[in-house]
Amino acid sequence: MSTLTTTFLVNNPLEQFEINDFVFILAPIFGFTKLSLTNIGFYIILVVSIVISMNVLSGNNGHIIPSRWTIHSESLYGSILNMVREQVGSANEIYVPLIFTLFNFVLFSNLIGLVPYSFTATSHLVLTLSLATTIWLGVTIIGFQKHGLKFFGFFIPAGTPLGLVFLLVAIELISYIARAVSLGVRLGANMIAGHSLLKIISTFTWKMVVAGPVMLLVSVLPLLFLTALVGLELGIAILQAYVFTILTCSYLKDSIDLH
Repeated sequence: MSTLTTTFLVNNPLEQFEINDFVFILAPIFGFTKLSLTNIGFYIILVVSIVISMNVLSGNNGHIIPSRWTIHSESLYGSILNMVREQVGSANEIYVPLIFTLFNFVLFSNLIGLVPYSFTATSHLVLTLSLATTIWLGVTIIGFQKHGLKFFGFFIPAGTPLGLVFLLVAIELISYIARAVSLGVRLGANMIAGHSLLKIISTFTWKMVVAGPVMLLVSVLPLLFLTALVGLELGIAILQAYVFTILTCSYLKDSIDLH
């Protein structure tokens, strides 16, 4: 007899870096198996659902006059298109859907984390490093598909003396492999740092608010600082999505043009 256990916990901001079971099933399948959906898995599904829903709503259903959703989606798509044209080249617009989807996923993952008592999937290196490593493998495969063994020429700078070839190849190879780590750590570290500061300031402010009338008046200053910090985090959430995608475009260009 299987046992169905569900937990619907609203995570405290102090617990937002913990990965917990959101829904799990205990069932005697292949002995004893626990099938679970964690909070990070739930929020990834939520973000994907939001991105798909926004693109469905922007379809405009054949109407001549565009809706607000359509205008928003077209403006965002146009910005991503210009980014790909500038960074990768007009001949490689085939990658626009990939960059557009990637930008939306990272952006909404970051923004959802700013909602009180929510969860920031991109603050976890298990997600950001997995995403970055997948991108790194993808652009490497594209490089080999386009250039074959000539792709290894990417690791030998032009005009390198023969005696320094092996040293520079080793350095360039390490630098190239480190891209997968740096791309993921940059996004995860920014989300971790910002949200850690937010929860520290918010906890401090709340304790001042409930401490009494005098401290309630004093708490106006940290409350204003907290409001400004939320605005800053909003900007960082958008900026990091942009940085993540523009670096992806840069890696694509290197693999395609061997620059």
